[in-house]
Amino acid sequence: MSIKDLQCLQAPHVTEKTSRLTAKSNQYAFKVSLEATKLSIKKSIEEYFSVVVENVQVIKVKGKTRRDRKSNKLRKRSNWKKAYVTLAEGNSIDMEIVTE
Repeated sequence: MSIKDLQCLQAPHVTEKTSRLTAKSNQYAFKVSLEATKLSIKKSIEEYFSVVVENVQVIKVKGKTRRDRKSNKLRKRSNWKKAYVTLAEGNSIDMEIVTE
């Protein structure tokens, strides 16, 4: 396991939708680096949280364009990548500890 694999995880992505997915199908969402692959995400989650990962789905989220209040210019937020991780039955991650 390389340092690069562990650095692919940036933060948990906790929303109402991900909370429902966690309760319904044992899926968790994480914000990951743009260079992260499914295999590196799987390895880093399995090692960091000591769980068994069944499936990883990855989506690229396009950054939004916003208007600056002071200069009235358009600014673009950065693109980012989100990973939905399905854990094996009987495994779970305590998200309260992770978000602190």
